Amino acid sequence: MLNTEASSTQHADLDLYALPTLVDTLVQDQLDAVRAVQAAGAQIAAAVAAALPRIQAGGRLIYVGAGTSGRLGVLDSVELYPTFSWPRERALALLAGGERAMFVAIEGAEDDGPQGAAEMLALAPTPNDVVLLLAASGATPYVMGALRAARAGGALTLGFANNPGAALTAQADIGIFLDTGPELIAGSTRLKAGSSQKIALNTFSSALMVKLNKVYGNLMVDLKPTNAKLLQRALALTMRISGADEARAQAVLAQCGHHVKLAVLALNKQLSVGEARAALDAADGNLRQALLSP
Repeated sequence: MLNTEASSTQHADLDLYALPTLVDTLVQDQLDAVRAVQAAGAQIAAAVAAALPRIQAGGRLIYVGAGTSGRLGVLDSVELYPTFSWPRERALALLAGGERAMFVAIEGAEDDGPQGAAEMLALAPTPNDVVLLLAASGATPYVMGALRAARAGGALTLGFANNPGAALTAQADIGIFLDTGPELIAGSTRLKAGSSQKIALNTFSSALMVKLNKVYGNLMVDLKPTNAKLLQRALALTMRISGADEARAQAVLAQCGHHVKLAVLALNKQLSVGEARAALDAADGNLRQALLSP
């Protein structure tokens, strides 16, 4: 039996627990998700290192999964645009059952390996693409079909699974085993298995974006201000880094299309927007380097 399907030997009387104890037990069990990702740190670092040159060469991030795993992949792909201004067309997601499966369980979709392969082939994967494949079991047919198609196209494949010796981690270029063990509620991988996948995806994509010069210090200077909150955040970041007052920062931000890195560079080095853009391009988008350049 798969670890993720086995019955936990702990808390066999879970249904009898008083509510405060029940809640505490469920929360405490989630700590195994953190420990699982920590144990896989070396593999995640290797995945980022392998992905970086491909993404720098123009590749795409393509997420693949079914059920909870697939929805987590969609979530990570969608959040890259507002957080790091990552182009939407370079963060794609395949979910077994299609878009409707985000909201409704599509019975049998995860068992269709040929469909997974067909949907991956429709994206025409290339050697510069990075494909993140997620399956708690490590053997979901839809995901395995997509894996085979991605490998045929020469893409870098990263397999995330929660069972040892899984086909997904064995056949992917880099396998990332998240050892969360049996679920507190037997078989419910939306619990700590899902949590570990969310943490692993956050870690992978955030580390990749840092290495792509999307962060200055620990500040998200490449955010896309798509709402009032993010517009205010862009202003606060510009003021904090440049030291400019609110009126000056607001004015320059507007001239720069609310691009924080451009505004900071223009303010700190007294450059026009065009000059700031040229300087930032020369530094490959690295704000720290551009600020230090003569």
